[in-house]
Amino acid sequence: MGNAQPTNDLAATLNDGEVAVGLLDNTYSPSLVEFYGELGLDFVWLDFEHGGPDPWDAGTVEDLLRAAERTGIEALVRLPDTDPTLVRKALDLGVRNVFLPRVETAAEVREAVRSARFRYDDGAGDRGLAAPRARRWGLADDYVETEDRETLVGVTIENRESVENLDEILAVPELGFVFIGPLDLSVSLGHPGEVDHPDVQDAVETVRSSAVDADVPVGGLGFGMDDVNEKASNGYQILNLGSTTGALQQTVSGWLDDYEGEQSGSE
Repeated sequence: MGNAQPTNDLAATLNDGEVAVGLLDNTYSPSLVEFYGELGLDFVWLDFEHGGPDPWDAGTVEDLLRAAERTGIEALVRLPDTDPTLVRKALDLGVRNVFLPRVETAAEVREAVRSARFRYDDGAGDRGLAAPRARRWGLADDYVETEDRETLVGVTIENRESVENLDEILAVPELGFVFIGPLDLSVSLGHPGEVDHPDVQDAVETVRSSAVDADVPVGGLGFGMDDVNEKASNGYQILNLGSTTGALQQTVSGWLDDYEGEQSGSE
């Protein structure tokens, strides 16, 4: 007996024109991934570019995915490279939302998106057809049609080249979303760490407005809840609220600031 594949809730949210909010788990803990689902977040960002396990480590990645699946939270997985072989591997493990870093050209993006499709742009896709975990080891019904419909491939716009080639990138068929990376943009534009520099802000606004005009969902980082709410009202559909370590730092620092116990060295 076959089994129906689940709906990708993140893709559905974007398709409905709504906003998805999530958090970066930079501890790469299945327990925390599961817990964030219990808390009601839409997605958990697993960033394999800047940290975490090797994305080729299938068992570790599968454990993170199982945790997300148990509580119905979507895993947004950023890979360390746009290599189509790596994209296909992640999808076969069960990743549905792939997030590609440091893209520069439309050709590179098109190749990566095509590697995630069985059929692509009225032609052949470049995804391997096998019976991996994504197919429930051969038990899933309508695997080809479901995967092509439910798999979301997005890119980070975070360097000068990607901004210069933005219109062509946005025109790539079936591009799922663009995510603005202001920190790496600040480096690429010669102002490392200065996310408020006019050059960086101009680039960010260019990406945001162009994506909205092209009807491609746009995502970004939230720098406090006022910023999150402003971005949600200004066209952003994927918003990262913070990180595990950031939340812990804020909470624990607050506890220590409010601590009124005996201080070290007092009499």
